Amino acid sequence: MAMAMVGAGPASAETLAPFKDGLFKYKKITASHMNGDFIVVEYSKQRDLRDRDKIDEHEVFGNYVSYKPKRSRSSYELKANGRVVKYMGVGKARGGAKVIVIYIHGQGGNRFQGVNDVSFGGNFNRIQNLMVRNGGAYLSADISSFGDRGTQDIAALIGYQKQLSPRAKVFVACGSMGGIICWDLLKNGNYARNLDGILLMGSPRDPGFFSSGALSRKVPIYMGYGSDDQVYNWEDQANFFKKIKSSRPDYPIKFTLFDTGTHGTPIRMTDWRLVLNWMLSL
Repeated sequence: MAMAMVGAGPASAETLAPFKDGLFKYKKITASHMNGDFIVVEYSKQRDLRDRDKIDEHEVFGNYVSYKPKRSRSSYELKANGRVVKYMGVGKARGGAKVIVIYIHGQGGNRFQGVNDVSFGGNFNRIQNLMVRNGGAYLSADISSFGDRGTQDIAALIGYQKQLSPRAKVFVACGSMGGIICWDLLKNGNYARNLDGILLMGSPRDPGFFSSGALSRKVPIYMGYGSDDQVYNWEDQANFFKKIKSSRPDYPIKFTLFDTGTHGTPIRMTDWRLVLNWMLSL
């Protein structure tokens, strides 16, 4: 049922091949609205956390991970805007990538969070494997500021990666407060032209989106939230999603609510392959 999100039709060269889909796909979708653009996914703390983690919220059981990406994992530095942007790179981070995914951490995080193989139920390990096994690159960057400086640094990193891999599709995934940078990238026309999709996981909304011209650029957006998120109320974010759909019914945007999930649940539970294949299909 979840695969309907990607859409029917012949497989394209840009479709990401599976990796442990049986473990990471949504077990049950309890509601679907707006032609599938708004779905509610059942989240079970017993099944999806306690039965999945060897040590709750710290270490997933080994069958959820593969350490193949470690062979290509390296630390990098990019000098830009008079600063040094530090990031971890996996796969074809030096060039020749078909797809690039960049992860932006939230407050209190760092570049190592996005390459932690065993945290968040192994979901960061899965995205690394998806990129390595599909000729892509995955980057996890340090953010020194969630304002203009941070946005400029990530824009510079994207521009540099586009030089290395000119044909690559670029997707930026933002966790929690990192979403501020995702919205800022969308609002800037020069930055947005290098984007093929944005993934927001437990992130705040940005009312400035509507006055920025971003609606007409139609960069695909995924929004994921837990219904018990105590940091950003999911209903506020859902109303923002509905406002975008109302303002521009053909805007490519999807909202996934993880029922009973908390603030970090979207990072743990978002089906990377499902979302990215939908964006690639556009």
